[in-house]
Amino acid sequence: MKLIGMLDSPYVRRVAVTLQLMGVRFEHQSLSVFSTFDQFRQINPVVKAPTFLADDGTVLMDSTLIVQYAEALAMPSSRLTPSMPAELLRSLRVLGLALAACDKGVQLVYEGMVRPTAHQPWAERVTVQLLAAFDALEAELRAHPLSVAALDHAGVMTAVTWHFMQQMLPQVVDASRYPLQAEFSRQAEALPAFRAAPHGDSTYTA
Repeated sequence: MKLIGMLDSPYVRRVAVTLQLMGVRFEHQSLSVFSTFDQFRQINPVVKAPTFLADDGTVLMDSTLIVQYAEALAMPSSRLTPSMPAELLRSLRVLGLALAACDKGVQLVYEGMVRPTAHQPWAERVTVQLLAAFDALEAELRAHPLSVAALDHAGVMTAVTWHFMQQMLPQVVDASRYPLQAEFSRQAEALPAFRAAPHGDSTYTA
């Protein structure tokens, strides 16, 4: 199985970290949707990162769908989806917020890359949405703290999203405003699965 995409994408990184935590072995090919567009297109004509190439040649896209498939391959004891309804509901709430924050952050990053003179009203609206997601995440962590000792999909995405924002848009998301997320991410980044797939242009090697 092969994961394709660069680890500076929070979605690619989410998959790389999650597969490790669940004990699903994979190969990583670090291709860019920009600088290696044509090479990427030979694998997946849609050119979407992350792309996942299953053993039978099936191509999957979208980090959530890739993670869902990986759970079917993992040992039951290694799966990261809570089984109890109340825990699952809370986890999905946090995961949704982390994904929303990440989506808005990526929009702002791409806007700055592709159109440096961003359409200001649109960028302001996206920033409002972004900070609302981070505010809600901080409230969730205050009510129900996340633990790196019991990571689920929500925890992985929360940590990856926070680290991505601090690497790419620290001036937008003030770390002092979100101490719980900052501390949780700090602890998560010290874990082997995160250190093995650092944000950037490196390649994960099993």
